[in-house]
Amino acid sequence: METDIKPRRIHFLDEVRGFDLILMVAFHAFYVFGWLYDLEWGRKAFLFFTPVEPFFAGLFILLCGISCYLSHSNLRRGLILAGIAAGISVVMYLFMPSEMIWFGILHFLAVAILLFVALKPLLSKIPSWIGLPVCAVLLILTWHLPAEMGGYFGIPGVFQWQVPESIASQWWLYPLGLGRGTGSDYFPVFPHIFTFLGGTFLGVWARDEKFPQWMYKSRAPWLSWLGKHTLIVYVAHQPIVFAVTWVVFWIMGLF
Repeated sequence: METDIKPRRIHFLDEVRGFDLILMVAFHAFYVFGWLYDLEWGRKAFLFFTPVEPFFAGLFILLCGISCYLSHSNLRRGLILAGIAAGISVVMYLFMPSEMIWFGILHFLAVAILLFVALKPLLSKIPSWIGLPVCAVLLILTWHLPAEMGGYFGIPGVFQWQVPESIASQWWLYPLGLGRGTGSDYFPVFPHIFTFLGGTFLGVWARDEKFPQWMYKSRAPWLSWLGKHTLIVYVAHQPIVFAVTWVVFWIMGLF
């Protein structure tokens, strides 16, 4: 049931988002240290955490989906994200084409939020207890659709439908996860849209304050602060990491 009463802040979600942000920033920093500055320990740290990167990226997407039902400005959020994502692509194209981001996590989240705005009247008619398991099944079935994951629909060892070459060769399908392409920080619509939509179904319970009561109490205010300022920190962390690392290496070169 829709309500104009603002739900209580779920501080636990802010804190989890803040912690997740730290993990994502550290992961990107390891890449900078390892491959752009040729530090062996950076490469080892990056490769060590690579297997769990889909988990904390997925958690980030899930939390974004939840917050869509707690926000009254999703259209504005989506358009701002789209503008920032486009700006990042332009900067990468001009200054770091080898690390080009064509459809990264911010591009995906912008598209996902705008899709939610358009589809909310339909999605609101689907009970969460149905939407959540359906999203989970579709996430599993589409997990290997991107070419880098195998390029097929289905479950390994059970059944697989390979994406035809006539489709995979279409570069304009790259954002959907169907066409082949190149680029860093790749988060195509499929399969990740189902993680996001799963979050929106959880968001219905968050809006109706049906989460466990312990989630509404703040236990780590600094993590909560990070969680409330995720976009600013996420956008700023890459140039800050580059700048700090450059200064450190410049100082080391003086001795």
